[in-house]
Amino acid sequence: MTAALFLIDAGRLDGVTDGVPLVLDGPEGRHAATVKRIEPGETVLVADGSGTVAQCTVAAAYKDRLDLVVVSTEQQTPQLPRVILVQALAKGDRDDQAIEAATELGVDEVVPWQAERSIVQWKGERGAKAVRKWEQVVRAAAKQSRRATVPVVGPLLDRRGLAGLANGRTVFVLHEDATTALADVDLAGVEELAIVVGPEGGISPAELSVLEDAGARIVRLGPHVLRSSSAGPAALAVVMSGTRWAHH
Repeated sequence: MTAALFLIDAGRLDGVTDGVPLVLDGPEGRHAATVKRIEPGETVLVADGSGTVAQCTVAAAYKDRLDLVVVSTEQQTPQLPRVILVQALAKGDRDDQAIEAATELGVDEVVPWQAERSIVQWKGERGAKAVRKWEQVVRAAAKQSRRATVPVVGPLLDRRGLAGLANGRTVFVLHEDATTALADVDLAGVEELAIVVGPEGGISPAELSVLEDAGARIVRLGPHVLRSSSAGPAALAVVMSGTRWAHH
């Protein structure tokens, strides 16, 4: 079984070399010591969220921290294509479910989209709180899936912002009426792409028109209509199976 991975603040692994001591403290240290009950001699992985991961041996365990010794470090190379999930805000935490699964599947960035038909509205303090929640969701999912990188949570987009994102970038919009299947699209040579998922009520004709005018391609996944929470992860699985996963 893969060793447990713990996330620390960005930059804390800068310059760390084999054989040096490292303290795992704070919430992660308390979790490792009191919940996971990790003991001296065990191996753990420590990542700073930017792609650096250190394999460590536990030298000592306390109530609120672990004293570690670094055995080896690795800087994971970003994989191509870089994948962005543009997820329309959805009710019932379905957007949270979508970005959680997307993180486990390897997404590099998640972008919240205030679609015209989104029932949920991110405004003021509620919006700031929602952004923090998304950041917590992707961080927890990255840790659970043993990822050395934590996906970026992009700024909230409206229709104009979404059109700007699509301009000059490879963008696929999931839509039930599309005739082209995402699985049939040739992604050879694509270094970055975005997948756009609409809300429960679907993407409006005006939004679809703006996206097409910006160069986005309208595609479908299959014969069934998926929920907002599952459409993005399903599309990611299709993209990853034809690109990144094919090399492993």
